[in-house]
Amino acid sequence: MNKFLKKLMNINSKKQIPSNSTPSKAQEIEMKNISFETIKDEIKKIFGHTADLKADDILVGKSEAIIFYLDTVINTDFLKDMLGQTLESPVEQDIRITSVDELQAFGKKSFGVSGYKLIHTISEMTETILEGRIAVIIKGVPAALTISFINSEGRTVSEPTTQTVVRGPKDAFVEDISTNINLIRKRIKNHNLQFEKFKVGNETRTSVYIGSIKGIVNEKILEEVRKRIKDINISAVFESANIEELIQDKSATVFPLALNTERPDSVSSALLDGKIAIITDGTPFILLVPAVLTDFFISSEDNYQNYFMSSFIRMIRYLSFMIGLLMPSAYVGVLTFHPELLPTTLLLSVIAQREGVPFPAVIEVFIMEITFEILREAGVRMPRAVGQTVSIVGALVIGQAAAEAGIISNIMVIIVAITAIANFVFPNYSFANASRLIRFVLIIVASILGLYGVLLVLIFMVAHLSSLRSFGVPYLAPVAPFIVEDQKDIFIRTPIWFQNKRPAYLSPTTLDKQKPQGSPSPPKQSKGGSGD
Repeated sequence: MNKFLKKLMNINSKKQIPSNSTPSKAQEIEMKNISFETIKDEIKKIFGHTADLKADDILVGKSEAIIFYLDTVINTDFLKDMLGQTLESPVEQDIRITSVDELQAFGKKSFGVSGYKLIHTISEMTETILEGRIAVIIKGVPAALTISFINSEGRTVSEPTTQTVVRGPKDAFVEDISTNINLIRKRIKNHNLQFEKFKVGNETRTSVYIGSIKGIVNEKILEEVRKRIKDINISAVFESANIEELIQDKSATVFPLALNTERPDSVSSALLDGKIAIITDGTPFILLVPAVLTDFFISSEDNYQNYFMSSFIRMIRYLSFMIGLLMPSAYVGVLTFHPELLPTTLLLSVIAQREGVPFPAVIEVFIMEITFEILREAGVRMPRAVGQTVSIVGALVIGQAAAEAGIISNIMVIIVAITAIANFVFPNYSFANASRLIRFVLIIVASILGLYGVLLVLIFMVAHLSSLRSFGVPYLAPVAPFIVEDQKDIFIRTPIWFQNKRPAYLSPTTLDKQKPQGSPSPPKQSKGGSGD
């Protein structure tokens, strides 16, 4: 069987197309080597019979020309107005373009602010047309002029849907990559903030940007991120999750090794700490790397509240993680193997409630947990107008009816409800999913080995977390290895004026975040009192 799988994988690997594969020879032909009519035929041949490819014959002054564009991608109204005034205006009727230099001078004069550029091969022209640009080909000139007229229509900036806050900015990323970069630059007005562009996906050619701050980011980590993105070999990329799965350290784990967020303030703060942002076109979720375990317990709102309150809420998150992870398995383990751990009064109350329940504790827990998971998914997938109502009413009705019918006990309803609520406390949804999966493993082990099995799984989980790396950074940093200076914003949040250093586990180029400063002291009162 193993030999068959290896042979199958070898066959598939031979059929793979490299991500940086060169286009066909026809696409690589330079325009200076073919005639005007051949260029038109090549472009039409490459795009086939697609209905949205337009090829219009025009006059640029006295020169014959043709423009290629996809009318479903560009802003056709803007195109007609601008080209009508520029390419075919009476002022320009006397010009004749016969060389590349004249074409460049014309582009600079007419489209200097529109991001024009010259291209010299068929492959470049194909790519620019797909990007939402128009290509102007003038007869007798061995180059083409391309101008951007992309249709910028899309979802407007609105409030976050998965990472809401009570106090703080209310804007969130959208599907347009230019808008997302603008939201970051609005917060970080620093010339050292740099973005590198990549094309990922053999078929989709999705734009992916790497954002970092020069002079802060660790150059070795940045180079590793750059290398992994260049090495991606996949046919299509539609969401940042595809990038995350392809660049994370090769480890079989349920824990996310990259932090995703739709909040511009979270990305800006992470960039200033020395992290790297990976921005994918077509998705509002930005990846932040390297990511460590404690990042998933920190919310951007922590910096907008009093540090005492932020520290208290953060401790609640850690407590909620343990409750959501352990409560159902602890219930199964105690009732099945260790009832002596419960106080007598509580034990008698639980036994009385379970009297008449036909299932053992583990089956009871699985019935409720799976039912709740079904209700959760139904609430997400159903139309928004009825989804929340169905999930809430369904949980109440089904839970009460099952308890009254004697299928489950009332204590079981309480435990599952507390577990579910605790699981929603996490600021990051992907980390909550990891907790959900591990909870089922703990329940199964608790039904076989009791609390000893639960403890054994926790030991293996901690050992597994210790072995994980995110772009070379230990996943449990700065707890293991323990870094004293980084503890100022891990389990509790110290005052902002006390956080003078960037996270040392990221090994930033510049460790100092701000000059040491103390809390402002109250003004000294004059000796003569307020009347003097």
